[in-house]
Amino acid sequence: MTARAWQNRPAPPWRRELAGFAAVGLLAYAVDVTLFTCLRGPAGLDPLTAKALSFVAACSVAYAGNALGTYRTTRGRGWRPYAVFCAVNLAGAAVQLLCLAVSHYGLGLTSQRADTVSGAVVGMALATILRFWGTRTWVFRAAEGRSGSWTG
Repeated sequence: MTARAWQNRPAPPWRRELAGFAAVGLLAYAVDVTLFTCLRGPAGLDPLTAKALSFVAACSVAYAGNALGTYRTTRGRGWRPYAVFCAVNLAGAAVQLLCLAVSHYGLGLTSQRADTVSGAVVGMALATILRFWGTRTWVFRAAEGRSGSWTG
């Protein structure tokens, strides 16, 4: 294969799927952080209530983005896919909390930097892998392969 042919070959379908999933995830993350900040600050809610509400809003945005975009040809009907999607996202949140707990309480790494790395970097990376796998495996199953990504 020549260099030009190598550069012009189409991207594998899973790359387009991953790109769409990541774009939707970034939007949902922005909704989560923005809403949490507003609910915590100007609205004056306690941290757990604010986080619970921002999490539900972000899950809804992520589900809508994936159902209408990334996985538009494979989405199911009714409330079941949304409920399973929320369960997968709760499992991802648990992974992030577990990484933070192991680092902070198990390993004794208690600085703000260590908490950020364990929860927001390592935990987020592992949670994203779990969410991607769970979303494509349990929520948006394709009958005949993966197709229909909005990115290509």
